[in-house]
Amino acid sequence: MQRSRSIAAATAVAAGIALMLLPVASVQADDLSPSQIQRGYEINPVPLNLKGKNRALVGLGSYIVNSGGCNDCHTNPSYAPGGNPFFGQPEQINTAGFLAGGQQFGPFTSANITPDALGRPAGLTLEQFVATLRTGHNPLDPPGVLLQVMPWPAFGKKTDQDLRAIYEYLRAIPSIEPHN
Repeated sequence: MQRSRSIAAATAVAAGIALMLLPVASVQADDLSPSQIQRGYEINPVPLNLKGKNRALVGLGSYIVNSGGCNDCHTNPSYAPGGNPFFGQPEQINTAGFLAGGQQFGPFTSANITPDALGRPAGLTLEQFVATLRTGHNPLDPPGVLLQVMPWPAFGKKTDQDLRAIYEYLRAIPSIEPHN
């Protein structure tokens, strides 16, 4: 009994490592949680451009972004008029400013994380995006400057697959300029 548990655990670890080593393009819906992917599409508030995107990663990314509070800081204001659940209203996300940044936190302003003209969320490549969330340093900022307010230490603990999914989702949302 103990030996079969050890073999099962080793097999699960090996499968997890193999999944992390897969290139983004080869990740299939079968490799991810179908319920999280489906829920990600259900809670996504904006039209998506899925052309050339990995649909499973977009769904997982939507799940992570839209259930993880990203809208609270990266959308200004977070909710459309009459749609603030904290006032007892039925939730309605501010889709006109969805993830376009501009929220003030003292001297800090949340970043626009929608895709730039080249389709890069926040103007970052996947590698730069992952490094930013792992280290707190955005390569577009001056050297030595760390992100403040952004919970990058928590996001840095996410799996490579989770960060790829967030990036893929952000590539699929509309590019929006802040309304400040």
